[in-house]
Amino acid sequence: MTPLDDRRPEPLSEAAFYILLSLASGPRHGYAILKDVETLSRGRILFSTGTLYGALKRFLQWDWIRRVRGRGEDETGRPRKEYALTAEGRRILDAEVSRLQSLVKTARARTAPEAG
Repeated sequence: MTPLDDRRPEPLSEAAFYILLSLASGPRHGYAILKDVETLSRGRILFSTGTLYGALKRFLQWDWIRRVRGRGEDETGRPRKEYALTAEGRRILDAEVSRLQSLVKTARARTAPEAG
């Protein structure tokens, strides 16, 4: 499932996870999200602007994020649009982090050398 799907993805795609994770530390504008996701994912997730803004549009519809007034101006002098997590977005992110932690715990238990 890609962030372009109209359905709420469960579990989250890696791309959706990183977008929400990028916003966990505070509001960001689109380009900052794009660059942060690239850094957080160690270059595995590289968005085109169209793909990113399509995902942000859906996240707005699902009430995972909201628009906030930015701290700077865009190239036309208008206030920059920034995005912030909503309470629902934080809940979705926290649930995905818990799911991933559970997967890692199970994998470690299964792959750990036997005590002997």
